[in-house]
Amino acid sequence: MRNRSFIQRLFSQRNLPLRTDPTSTAGSGLPRTPRIGAVQYLNTKPLVHGLTGLGFDVFYDLPSRLADRLADGRLDVALIPSIELFRGTGYRVVSDACIGCCGPVMSVKLFFRTSPARVVRLAVDEGSRTSATLARILLAERFGVLPQVEVLPIGARITDTDADAVLLIGDRAIGQQGGAATGGSFQLVWDLGDEWCRWKGLPFVFAVWAARATVTSEELQRVSPFLAAARDSGKANLAAIASAEAASHGLTVPQCLSYLQDNLHYDLGPQERKSLSIFYAHAVTLSLAPTGLDVAKSLATVP
Repeated sequence: MRNRSFIQRLFSQRNLPLRTDPTSTAGSGLPRTPRIGAVQYLNTKPLVHGLTGLGFDVFYDLPSRLADRLADGRLDVALIPSIELFRGTGYRVVSDACIGCCGPVMSVKLFFRTSPARVVRLAVDEGSRTSATLARILLAERFGVLPQVEVLPIGARITDTDADAVLLIGDRAIGQQGGAATGGSFQLVWDLGDEWCRWKGLPFVFAVWAARATVTSEELQRVSPFLAAARDSGKANLAAIASAEAASHGLTVPQCLSYLQDNLHYDLGPQERKSLSIFYAHAVTLSLAPTGLDVAKSLATVP
């Protein structure tokens, strides 16, 4: 209740309504309710902990599908794969809340049946876009490998493909270490967050809150503090989140808390922005993102 009251005060102090019905306010002069897309992976729980019941229309789906909804106008703001920030038209970051890491992330893993230099076929988790791009960058830049890419459908097992390397993200990756857990056919596992951090000496950002170009400044100024407050509420309640989520993810409560607390990073600062700029440049080199983007503008958080 205390966190809810804090967020309510945050809005009331700015004389901003907590909820408006977008259909009933048409032509009334009242602000439209931005449609927000969020993710319910374990690693996003701290960002969405305080999202519901506070006056915004929130829709939950896979990160990749949220990116599609944002692109076609069905959402105004969404937690999207960071690569999609560079692929959308006029997207911009709307919060300093993010999903990132400063080392091993545990929930983004690339499993190899052969050495990285010999990968010909790469199977990527259907829900992955940033991670799929990161895997291709690491293989190309470090080993000169440009593999054929195929999709591993949601619900498929890692053993359902015979690709040379298989990328899993989110809940599917947690607990998978190779060996017995994956049928014994994998000889090497990369934690992609750790691979990037050790390669570049910078954190990596997997997902950001982004808005369409058509969303007004007034709407963004309503949403931005709300998202930051939700993140702060989640960070203050990591133990409670771990207690509620551990069993369903096959983890003990201490394991779950360690993952949320030690493996993940939720703040988008100068180093994270620098890392995203470098990530974008690598993606452009491989034609995985469009050229000519004003990255500084895209990464400029709403004041």
